[in-house]
Amino acid sequence: MYIAPRKMRETMPQTPIFSSMLGSSCSGQVQPDMGERCGDPVYQDGNLISGSLEALIERLVPTMDYYPDRTYIFTFLLSSRVFIHPHELLAKVGQICIKQKQQLETGTEAEKAKLKSFAAKIIQLLKEWTETFPYDFQDEKSMKELKEIAHRITQYDEENGTVKKIISQMTQNLLMALSARSQYQEIREKFRQPVADKGTILKNKPQSTQKDILSVCCDPLVLAQQLTHIELERVSNIYPEDLMQIVSHMDSLDNHKCRGDVTKTYNLEAYDNWFNCLSMLVATEICRVVKKKQRTRMVEFFIDVARECFNIGNFNSMMAIISGMNLSPVARLKKTWSKVKTAKFDVLEHHMDPSSNFCNYRTALQGAAQRSQTANSNREKIVIPVFNLFIKDIYFLHKIHTNRLPNGQINFKKFWEISRQIHDFMTWKQVECPFEKDKKIQSYLLTAPIYSEEALFIASFESEGPENHMEKDSWKTLRTTLLNRA
Repeated sequence: MYIAPRKMRETMPQTPIFSSMLGSSCSGQVQPDMGERCGDPVYQDGNLISGSLEALIERLVPTMDYYPDRTYIFTFLLSSRVFIHPHELLAKVGQICIKQKQQLETGTEAEKAKLKSFAAKIIQLLKEWTETFPYDFQDEKSMKELKEIAHRITQYDEENGTVKKIISQMTQNLLMALSARSQYQEIREKFRQPVADKGTILKNKPQSTQKDILSVCCDPLVLAQQLTHIELERVSNIYPEDLMQIVSHMDSLDNHKCRGDVTKTYNLEAYDNWFNCLSMLVATEICRVVKKKQRTRMVEFFIDVARECFNIGNFNSMMAIISGMNLSPVARLKKTWSKVKTAKFDVLEHHMDPSSNFCNYRTALQGAAQRSQTANSNREKIVIPVFNLFIKDIYFLHKIHTNRLPNGQINFKKFWEISRQIHDFMTWKQVECPFEKDKKIQSYLLTAPIYSEEALFIASFESEGPENHMEKDSWKTLRTTLLNRA
């Protein structure tokens, strides 16, 4: 799986930690007099909260006396795609550069020095843009605009060619990043499908000698570490613009122009599919065990794995395991659960209690995030949130706040908050996994057969027969349906 080049990971997203509403001053460095230049940006307690698209674009472009802080660059470039194509934004940036160049072209040595200084700032902006959002340059129009701006900038330093060399290196790094991401998407893993031959499952109970997870790994901590490896590999392929598509997709009906060439992101689907596969794998491993004593051991093993995931900070795997054990075919195994020491499981379910908007989980997540900020080792830096809850949070922020205010200005305060959440996620995903990779265990986790929901119920009913009329009717119907299908 593709992992962003070290240089790219170290520089992305290049923004300081967001605080309060992203700091005491969202501008960071020296602000241009935006009120005089554009007339409409609105600030509140030193924070930019709204403005027209033109004003926000102008605030993005450096001047002789101003360079936008990285928090603003990240937030605006991330959110701008909701309103304008990247290549159109690049074109507007280029137009502003031309105007500033014309103002500085008086021919004097002092002005030439200013032009070089201005050129350096433009290069820095382009460098941050290409490193943080390389996929903005995937189409020919964006690359064309980038080359045109670069061509104008190189004219400021034709004597020694320093600028040209910097731009050449920037372009090379960009093409490498695009190539790496393209290769990852070309080798998309095939989604693991549930076992389809339900007739075979129905007629033949799994043999006690059949390979299971305990025969591959019997140490809960080791398995939790390997799950964390898989999580971090998959999350490394999620980019901020992927997450922003949640907002862009919701606006597709109202904003055809901006959504016309944006496709569904495979990376989000692949990560969501991993969660579902892990849940089904847990249920499969439990339901296919024939003997109650061994089945009890399997349940307790996964409880311990989930607990180790929680201790590591891998909340996504933890939630997937709990979800698998809460699936009906597993939950109905009362004889098995009566033998399980459930105290540890009760603690885990308490952490993942959905009441009060998963308040307990959010408290634990906040604690892990704080630990990560002050950690000295990668082991303590690991924070892997429950991904579907993270996505829902972004979706919720988008739904309760409009993109534009009644006066037509962009509601930038909304995008500050969305950007803060995505920034946190991007920071967490850059952590290098400190655990040694075990290919044998990972291969089992990623390729072991998983049962469909129907197959799980078959295995469950054959392990512990139906206990009431409803279950008996379900079992009878299921047997008839699957025998006929087989």
